Amino acid sequence: MNHPIIDLGSWLEQPAGSYIRAWEQALLDQLTADIFGFHALQIGLPQIDALAANRMPHKWLTNDILPLKLNQAGQAQIVLVHDFAELPLDSQSIDLVVLPHVLEFAAEPHQVLREVERILIPEGRVIISGFNRASLWGARQQAGRLTGRYYLPKEGEFISAARMKDWLKLLNMEVNQADFGCYVPPYESEKWLSRFSFMEKWGQRWWPVFGAVYMVQAIKRVKGMHLIGPVLKHKRLPRGHAVPVVNKINKLSKKVNE
Repeated sequence: MNHPIIDLGSWLEQPAGSYIRAWEQALLDQLTADIFGFHALQIGLPQIDALAANRMPHKWLTNDILPLKLNQAGQAQIVLVHDFAELPLDSQSIDLVVLPHVLEFAAEPHQVLREVERILIPEGRVIISGFNRASLWGARQQAGRLTGRYYLPKEGEFISAARMKDWLKLLNMEVNQADFGCYVPPYESEKWLSRFSFMEKWGQRWWPVFGAVYMVQAIKRVKGMHLIGPVLKHKRLPRGHAVPVVNKINKLSKKVNE
């Protein structure tokens, strides 16, 4: 490319961006279809409808800027504009949060992730997508930093999948799935990207962790929480004072004889 790309939304409209967006949309539809609850939230990147396949009754899309386009119903797609580092939502109120390429473009990615952990209910889920530095696309981006000809949006500070898992672990978020995709070489034209699409199968089989993008799913775990049944009203005898069954039978026999 002859000029640096600085806007992720604009980049997603280009051939390489469309290729990435198609892969992520298909995987998000698969991952979110069977996640149940009441409240789901997508933070950022309205170019991807991350909650399209989810069946929760309440779904929201928020962003850090006002929308430039309206949907087919004539209404703005974004319901809330806010700073990602300060989510205006109650603690433990959301069942599912999706962060498509948000953390790598955020000024305070750790704070954003802490806010996501705060608003998730116990056992709530978060899905995060990001560009993979350990890929052909990542290698071309590194070369572009030297020449000034960026392939991916230049403002992104790409976070490796391994580091993302470490961040989630520190917040008691248990990673239960990680997917990689887009193994084609970093071409700029739709023609060449399509021509090398056969490499997707090769990549999944031979070098699965070197896809251009990754998607991580994690579950919020709360230490010390246990599922309990109904509380019994009768008092339990302290240990060491249990009445032997034989004594109970003898007492019952005396009452009958009397």
